Amino acid sequence: VHRLIAPRDQKHQSNFVEFRNMSKIVYRRYAGLFFCACVDTNDNELAYLEAIHFFVEVLDAFFGNVCELDLVFNFYKVYAILDEVFLAGEIEETSKQVVLTRLAHLDKLE
Repeated sequence: VHRLIAPRDQKHQSNFVEFRNMSKIVYRRYAGLFFCACVDTNDNELAYLEAIHFFVEVLDAFFGNVCELDLVFNFYKVYAILDEVFLAGEIEETSKQVVLTRLAHLDKLE
């Protein structure tokens, strides 16, 4: 996957790459980080591109200017955020405030 998306020109190529037989990779780059989702060819790529952006916005709000180290050392929190936003590959929650409230409740349990 990295070999497919890393060399692509962000200004002249789209954020969608055909992958294997029946799927596409939708990705978005934020500084040096790539966020990728493998989606069915029939799914709406733009919806998943926005979902990736929403996920990064939630990460940024939760960690306060998220960086790679936050993702590496708090991977369990990243998975919790991922579980709050997506369910079985579909977008579960679209309200950033609702997700952040649920995450605050989870933090209180620790």
